[in-house]
Amino acid sequence: MLKILNLETGYGNLKVLKGISLHIKEKEIITIIGANGAGKSTLVKTIVGLIKPFKGEIIYKNKLLNKFNTEEIVKLGCALVPEGRHIFSTLTVKENLELGAYSNYNKADIKRNIEKLNELFPILKKREKQLAGTLSGGEQQMLALARALMANPDLLLLDEPSLGLAPVIVNEIFKKIKELNETGLTILLIEQNAKKALNIAHRGYVLSTGKFIIEGTAEDLLNNHDVQRAYLGKEYRSINE
Repeated sequence: MLKILNLETGYGNLKVLKGISLHIKEKEIITIIGANGAGKSTLVKTIVGLIKPFKGEIIYKNKLLNKFNTEEIVKLGCALVPEGRHIFSTLTVKENLELGAYSNYNKADIKRNIEKLNELFPILKKREKQLAGTLSGGEQQMLALARALMANPDLLLLDEPSLGLAPVIVNEIFKKIKELNETGLTILLIEQNAKKALNIAHRGYVLSTGKFIIEGTAEDLLNNHDVQRAYLGKEYRSINE
């Protein structure tokens, strides 16, 4: 579904990604793990056209995304849930969802999609008339996820969906991500919580200072001593010391 070949990108004269390549098959969950500043967010922003690459190719459904702007990329079926959620705090929950369908002019389709997402996220139905800025952090993350789904994507990019959330809410978010994948949605998951991400992913890549240093199945990465020591917490480090 998605191929990235020798991608170099960054900001101004600063090169953040240094010739990376990856591929995602339909119906996979692929996770990219790495420390802060490794280039994870830069990657997903480049995929959706918010940052233009210096070099390399991004190919989605046999189309070269380098030639498209963000709105066109969303219409092709690729949607991003950004880090920090970026919901419209002064609009209601329902209005946020409607904005997610900005490229769809069929009111019946929009209504059906909202009803479907209210089933997936019942709390959003309860809060539909509430201002989005008054929601809890977990509710805002669910709204950001649902808003992206209003575009009917085939590929969903998630940038740090667990950031700043309580553990019980993180579990709920990851449960929803897995459920969405089981419906056939392909997912690229950027996540600092490596253990959670690898437990639901099919494959993964480890990004360090702009380059992939390890890749493999999720099981292989969970069992990799270097990954355990660097990303999976002190219980893994102590086992291997």
